[in-house]
Amino acid sequence: MEDQLGALGIVLNCLVLWNTVYIDDALRLLREQGYPVLDDDVARLSPFIRKHINVHGRYSFQRPQLGDGRRALREPDADDADDED
Repeated sequence: MEDQLGALGIVLNCLVLWNTVYIDDALRLLREQGYPVLDDDVARLSPFIRKHINVHGRYSFQRPQLGDGRRALREPDADDADDED
């Protein structure tokens, strides 16, 4: 049981790090493109979001070709239809 809790802690730490890096990238890009990013709104963001993480199912451990090392961000005005489920 302790091993499972330790593994869960590692996964949670990785999730928070991943989300923090991409939230920072998204905020930087929005500011560069002139979108109004309010400090009060940024203060309410949380790196604990997890809807986009697949915890069940199939996994691919092949290294993707990411060019600069990160996945591309969505355009700020893109349709969010995929995020509604």
